[in-house]
Amino acid sequence: MKKKILGLVALVLAFSVLAACGSKKESATTADGVTTIEFWAAANPTQQAFWEKMAKAYEQTNSKVKINVSVIKESPSSEASIQAAIAGGSAPTISENINRGFAAQLANSKALVPLDTLDGFNDIVTTRNMKNTIEPWKFADDHQYVLPIYSNAMLFGWRLDLLKELGYAEPPKTYSEALEANKKLKEKYPDKYFWAKADLADPTAWKRWFDFFMLYDAASGGNKFIEGSKFVGDEKAGVETLKFVDDLRKDKGILAQNVADPFETGTSLFIDLGPWTFTNWAEKFPDMKYNQNYTLSMPPVPDGIDPKESKTFADTKGLVIYASATKEQQQAAMDFIKWVYADAKNDAQWFDETKLPPARDDLTTNESFKAILDKNPELKPYAENVPNAIPPMDNPKYNDLQTFIGQEAWNKVVRGEIDPATGWANMKKAIEGELQ
Repeated sequence: MKKKILGLVALVLAFSVLAACGSKKESATTADGVTTIEFWAAANPTQQAFWEKMAKAYEQTNSKVKINVSVIKESPSSEASIQAAIAGGSAPTISENINRGFAAQLANSKALVPLDTLDGFNDIVTTRNMKNTIEPWKFADDHQYVLPIYSNAMLFGWRLDLLKELGYAEPPKTYSEALEANKKLKEKYPDKYFWAKADLADPTAWKRWFDFFMLYDAASGGNKFIEGSKFVGDEKAGVETLKFVDDLRKDKGILAQNVADPFETGTSLFIDLGPWTFTNWAEKFPDMKYNQNYTLSMPPVPDGIDPKESKTFADTKGLVIYASATKEQQQAAMDFIKWVYADAKNDAQWFDETKLPPARDDLTTNESFKAILDKNPELKPYAENVPNAIPPMDNPKYNDLQTFIGQEAWNKVVRGEIDPATGWANMKKAIEGELQ
């Protein structure tokens, strides 16, 4: 029944897109030849301000295009607002703040334009120097529906002060090194933990991006896990990932309970961190100093894998162009985006104002970003690893599928209720059943 309902929703959405195409084509052409495009920005003041400035500057160079920038409504969610707009025939020309999973839902209902079919897309990839970064974004049908704007290569934070007390000058890089560090930690501080985080036992789908997928991407070399409608998970890497967490649990290194600010207070040696953390720390925890009492690293890897080859999860979003826009609007939108990314200074402005690393391969080598990274050295590891970060799966059922990871494997291993191999097998069976 659930699958029938989902199919019906997709069918209704597809018809709505076609109807919207017809209505917009009637009203898009103006007598004076000006093409108007609607740009929906994320509900983040710095992002909205950036796109407003870009739109105004572009209009000064092209009098035949008018760009209206407004904020995506987040009630009840930005995704729901976009879906409602599509169904109601009022979708924008472009919107940002789109992750790969949600894009898969929209692409599945033919609501998006494959960007690689528009003139100028390949020029953006080349000029913006993002060939490696964008490669994992390719969908199972070999199209690119999203142009990633920023990519947070998720890193692990380590309490450097605690590591030094345990005899380490730098973070452990392999599972065996990490497990040894946990044993030393527990011997010296029985009331501290290697990884203290309540989310480890929470099955909510998106939470797997910041624990399971970080470790799994590193262990598997960036395996896609699910590609389109097919489960392609790497069993060896998956079981090793789960076993690492199970070994930490057995050695009393896991605390999957609510603790206020476990990393900041020194209760947790290790935790996932995104670059947005540091703005909060500047106000709430000003004593947290990079390379003084904390440091950052890519995820540890199973023994036998070169730590230099480590991958991680990309907390990343991008922009899309909607199929309901006229051909003129679609091309005008692409031309605008091409203009924005033709100059690295625009990406530098974005990075400086939002602190979200642009989705480029050259953040640490392009002079345009040097001043920002010199001023914010804690952002440099994120910039270095943008090409090593793997975006979310491209399946419209990503929410249900990721829930199975927690329910069948990750959460149960964290609680000691199942062994890693059985957890992986149960998870695989549940996911493949949902994909049928």
